[in-house]
Order: sequence, then C-alpha cells, then structure tokens
Amino acid sequence: MNIDYSKYADGLVPAIIQDDITSKVLMLGFMNEEALLKTQELQKVTFFSRSKQRLWTKGEESGNFLLLKEIKADCDNDSLLIKATPVGPVCHTGADTCWNEKNVPEDFLYLLETVIENRKNSPSDSSYTTALLGKGINKVAQKVGEEAIEMVIEAKDNNDELFLSEGADLLFHYLILLHAKGFALKDVTEVLRQRHKK
Repeated sequence: MNIDYSKYADGLVPAIIQDDITSKVLMLGFMNEEALLKTQELQKVTFFSRSKQRLWTKGEESGNFLLLKEIKADCDNDSLLIKATPVGPVCHTGADTCWNEKNVPEDFLYLLETVIENRKNSPSDSSYTTALLGKGINKVAQKVGEEAIEMVIEAKDNNDELFLSEGADLLFHYLILLHAKGFALKDVTEVLRQRHKK
C-alpha cells in the first residue's frame, strides 16, 4: 500500500472507519504515515488528531478501542477504508456511530439473532425461545428436523403462503439451534464464502 500523503496541504489523508461485521460507517478521522504505522503495530485504529496535534489511539481514554481488521486504500491512494471491530460506542456522545446510528446491519436476520441471543443469555418466562432452549440441544435439533419435514411437505403442494411460512419456521429454529451450539449465521455464511472461493 503506497499512500500519497502529499495530496493534502497538511499531509493527512481521510480514514473512513467501517464496522467489519455490520458494514456501518462508524466515524471519519485523519492519518499521517506515522498514524498508519501505529495502527498496524498496535492493531488498534490510531489517528493524527488535528486539535491535539499528536497521534491519538481511539479509545485511549474511554477504552472504546477500534480493533483493526483490514486496511484498504482507494483507487487514487489518497484515502483509507479501515474495517474494525468497535469495543463499545464509537462517538464521544455515547452513540454507536458519529452519525447517531445504531450499529446494526440493515438485515432483519441479524436483529432476530440478537433477540435469540438475548433470550439465551437473559431467559424470559414468557419466551418461546427461552422455553425451547431450556429443553436442551436434542429438543432444539428435533424441532429443526420437524420444521424441515413440514417445509418439504409444503414444497410439494401449490400453497405458496404455507410454503413460505414453513420456510420461516425452519429458518427461525435453525437460528436457535446455531445459537444453542454457540454459533451464529455469520459462521455458516463464512463456510459458504470459503466454498465459493474454490
């Protein structure tokens, strides 16, 4: 990576920080060559603070670090895209991002997984998910099997509404099984991504 720091008068290049899982843009900072090297060395995103006129590792006071995952330069080599995992809120206001957005993907399945994980970690007496998880892994796996059979049966008929409904039931119970085993949908997606590369 050969960054052109001479494009801007102050010798700094913009660095866009993106969550490596949700793909949400978290913040914008500026880096010089020293800040980029420090980021790579610490594996924590470090900027050059224009107000403090020094290197500044995000989270050095709050503990809300940005853990480095990947660095990319743009096509002109004069700006950076940094993918990171945030440890806590990113904005000094306490918000997830500097645009006051929740750091969640625009993906309902992710939200559903969050609910399932919450039911697993903070059981609720009125929750179906909590009750099913409480019956143990064998019962959860059995339920996935039942839902799969019901979807196959509906696939042979011509009722699209029932077919989609059974598909939703199967997917929901599969997500519960994944979380019961300590995994998430992203783990399965990664297996598929690796297979696709072959």
